[in-house]
Amino acid sequence: LENFTGINCSNCPDGHSIAENIRAANPDRVIIVGVHQGSYAAPSSGQPDFRTSFGNSLATQAKLTGYPAGCVNRHIFSAYAMNNGTAMSRGAWSAAASQILAQTAPVNVGVKSVFNPSTRLLTVNVEAFYTSYPIITTNNINVALLESNVIAYQSGGSANYNHKNILRHFLTGQWGDTITNLTYGSFRQKTYTYTVPAGYNINNCDVA
Repeated sequence: LENFTGINCSNCPDGHSIAENIRAANPDRVIIVGVHQGSYAAPSSGQPDFRTSFGNSLATQAKLTGYPAGCVNRHIFSAYAMNNGTAMSRGAWSAAASQILAQTAPVNVGVKSVFNPSTRLLTVNVEAFYTSYPIITTNNINVALLESNVIAYQSGGSANYNHKNILRHFLTGQWGDTITNLTYGSFRQKTYTYTVPAGYNINNCDVA
């Protein structure tokens, strides 16, 4: 669930709560990516800046028309879509997630990450094994670094709001690393590295 949000969006805490409830109801099956983007994410003096270089392009492809907005697996749900895109209002996220969770995944993905505290180098190994024939034979691996438990201002929340699932970086670039010629039994192994900025608390970070 990519959640488009911002520190100056008063309705966004409700979106955060809905996203967390979806994850709590589906243990180990839901990943939340908090994309701070747009005018509501622009900080005023003394406020934190959680924006990334990826947010605007993500919002453009999602075709969102308001905040908070969310995409579930970047799938277009015609009944809920904003502007015929992948973005939906928060009231539709649970229903959309239920539809995706009912599907059978054609690929098993394994991820292992190692962090060197001396160099702050993060190394992520990804393995993908196709247990059935994929619908299309070209896929993209997307590896995101997320940070939680960042205490800062949030409109509609408080001056000491606990920000979770903040998108910090895509190790695989804006749209991921392309893998091709996929079929039943295909196995792919990839390694990605990233030097984590000193301002990020690695103890509060996750790799997705």
